[in-house]
Amino acid sequence: LLAVVDEFNRDGIEIVSALDYCPELLVKSGHLTRRKPTQSELRDIEFGWTLAKEMGRLDVGQTVVVKHLAVLAVEAIEGTDRCIQRAGELCPSRGFTVVKVAKPQQDMRFDVPTIGPDTIHTLHRTGASVLAVEADKTILLDREETVRLADQHGICIVAVHAAEMAATESRQAG
Repeated sequence: LLAVVDEFNRDGIEIVSALDYCPELLVKSGHLTRRKPTQSELRDIEFGWTLAKEMGRLDVGQTVVVKHLAVLAVEAIEGTDRCIQRAGELCPSRGFTVVKVAKPQQDMRFDVPTIGPDTIHTLHRTGASVLAVEADKTILLDREETVRLADQHGICIVAVHAAEMAATESRQAG
């Protein structure tokens, strides 16, 4: 896609992110659902966040699935849904945490992390209990329906800022 963008740029056409025109699509920081993460799930979010950011930095994927500080699945070329499905196959006891972030070098014109009702259906079918996403870097499609489905299935959705995770990491290191 970048080659196509470069070609358009040579002709004076600039490609910008749709988010420049509709930033309201991005999820804001906080708990989106009635259910909040437990202390164990918070630890899994923190652990998964660090790994997901590193996988993104390496341009592998944007999602890591964790349970009790053990990595069940890492997204690669197959995409988020298949990563979650694989985790569900590997963890029949269910109750795992899915962490989805933007890559540090994410080009917000393309492939912006996105969640919506289909994501919740996948989480429910596979046994996930928590979805943690990066605030202000993740598109939330059909917010009302997404949150309604998550609440219906007892799935926690939390949007976290990178700065919050960095502060947590520095407290743990010190």
